[in-house]
Parts: sequence; C-alpha cells; structure tokens
Amino acid sequence: MSHQALPHQKKQKRLKPACDSISTPGFWRRLAVIFYDLILLCAILFVATAVLLPLNAGEAFNRQQFFYPCYLLVISFIFYGWFWTHGGQTLGLRAWKLKVLTQDHQPISWTQALLRFTTAIVSLSFFGLGFLWILVDKNKRSWHDYLSKTAVFFDACPPMAADSRH
Repeated sequence: MSHQALPHQKKQKRLKPACDSISTPGFWRRLAVIFYDLILLCAILFVATAVLLPLNAGEAFNRQQFFYPCYLLVISFIFYGWFWTHGGQTLGLRAWKLKVLTQDHQPISWTQALLRFTTAIVSLSFFGLGFLWILVDKNKRSWHDYLSKTAVFFDACPPMAADSRH
C-alpha cells in the first residue's frame, strides 16, 4: 500500500542531528577544533619564522628580541582573523562543521575578530578557565564568545534527502 500525503498535509524537511538552531557545539568538539587549527598554525609559524631568519643572520631568536614573539602573534591573528571574517571557518571549524558568527548568525568583523583573539589569549592565560567556562555555561559559550559578541554554531546543514518513492 502506498502512502500519499493528503492535500492538507505538508511535507516537513527533517534536519540532520545537531543541526537545529537550538543545539550548540560542546567543549570536546571545540577542543578538537583547537587542536586541528594548532597543527595548521604551527606549520604557518614555521614558514613565518623561515622567512624572518635570514634577517637575523640565520641565528635563533633570543629573549631580548621582543619583535619575534610579537611578529608570531600578529601572524596568528591574521590566520584566525582572515578565516573568521571570510566565511567564519578555519580548517578545524570546517572539519567539525562549525562556524564563528555574531550572536545573530552574521559574519564577524575584523574588530570582533581582534577582540575574540585577544580575549581568547586572556581566557587561556587564566589556566584555560575561559575555555572551560563552556562546560558550565547554559549556552556553551566561552569568555571570548561573550566578550566579542560572537559564538560558535553548527554550520548550516542541508535538509536530509526525502524518502525515496517506489
């Protein structure tokens, strides 16, 4: 017997699990994103260092050369800022199907990216408490989410394929 929809019944699209607007990514998924991004960021920082080494006569940088850590910090911000402001996804966010957006689901600005980046460093410097806040916050948001007025959301999921008809 074939099941046909009655004229007054509308077919509803079902979303994939964890793709509704209510669910937000939790701590472990976001931690995985951090590790994915750190792998890529380390590679970028190695290249950035290789570009700068000839200017230091090929010698390692020492503690008195404050320019070098500042340089790496700027490169790190450019890495995160570019991805966050151009599509909302770093490689790690893309792999885990997440996006950084404003709280009303809009792309973030460079100002928000800078605020998010700097407050994430502060979050980390307090023994990671800003990140661990995700575990106790009802909205699963970190300090840098709140302070930059941004949030991490699941990427928009396409509707599941309609049931096949025979």
